[in-house]
Amino acid sequence: MTAAPALGPVGSYVKQHFRHFNAAALVDAAEGYRAYLAQGGKMMVTLAGAMSTAELGLSFAEMIRQDKVHLIVCTGANLEEDIFNLVAHDFYERVPHYRDLTPQDEAELLGRHMNRVTDTCIPEMEAMRRMEKAMLEVWMEADQAGQHYFPHEFFQQVLKSGVLKPYQIDPKHSWMLAALEKNVPIVVPGWEDSTLGNMYAAAVIRGDVKNVHTVRTGIEYMTWLAQHYQEVTKTSTLGMFQIGGGIAGDFPICVVPMLHQDLELTEVPLWGYFCQISDSTTSYGSYSGRRAQREDHLGQAGHRHAQVHRRIRRHHRGALDLRLSAGLVATARRPATAPPRALSPGSRGGAFRWAPRSCG
Repeated sequence: MTAAPALGPVGSYVKQHFRHFNAAALVDAAEGYRAYLAQGGKMMVTLAGAMSTAELGLSFAEMIRQDKVHLIVCTGANLEEDIFNLVAHDFYERVPHYRDLTPQDEAELLGRHMNRVTDTCIPEMEAMRRMEKAMLEVWMEADQAGQHYFPHEFFQQVLKSGVLKPYQIDPKHSWMLAALEKNVPIVVPGWEDSTLGNMYAAAVIRGDVKNVHTVRTGIEYMTWLAQHYQEVTKTSTLGMFQIGGGIAGDFPICVVPMLHQDLELTEVPLWGYFCQISDSTTSYGSYSGRRAQREDHLGQAGHRHAQVHRRIRRHHRGALDLRLSAGLVATARRPATAPPRALSPGSRGGAFRWAPRSCG
């Protein structure tokens, strides 16, 4: 075990001023992260939403370079949008009044091939079509050679080739480049619904790519992750820091119950740390907004030590909902005969029932 490094100016400021409510929960989460790494734990970070377009790379890339991230699970959007920003940042447009846009305003942006992500527009030609051209070359080359690679591996081939240079941001702010530099593994569940995933499907339909399995599938990602989890946890525990909800978190958290229940490898350790940051309203039916307690009952996380568990919610729209949970040490699944739980107002219709085999 090694001592956590001294706090820098930002950490010192946060420690001094963030003392209560969600601010205090943020400090708890950060201190738990630091302590977990100091104890020899490894950390998986999951990225949902449009974090790359929000330029998370400004901080996340440096975390990767400092060996604070050991596995990344992200959506296809986050994978590609880090590269879009890298190669086309100067052509992005910000729309600060996006809440007031009319249908005509939206049509005008679309007519100019500007793809809006909340307050930021990604240029189709300079970002997406440029990347499509580069990716099509490596897809076709692999297809003709009978080779198969994961989605992120094709992105890395393009980055290594240098065809996307010169970059339009400082490359140290690209988390994809940082992960490539540090050889941090990446898992991209549901890549098919991303922009490049759609473009790959189009390439298959056109016949440019003959074998649809030239790009390896989500099932192969899951089997790789299961093997990786077993290998890592031979010498340390693996923690999960989840940014947002959805498939980026739902996919990897299933690996432990799969190993325990489907492969009957009950000696495999549970997650060593869990923290989720989300702006989704919590409910028993919404996947993105589900409470962290659900994983306890489904054998995905385990029992939490009460003294390190925090769950803070702000009661106004769009605010942070942060769940911190560390020291996950024992399974505590809810029996299948448990009564149904009512949904929170505004969540999906139909009462949610605890499902012992569910992974969401």
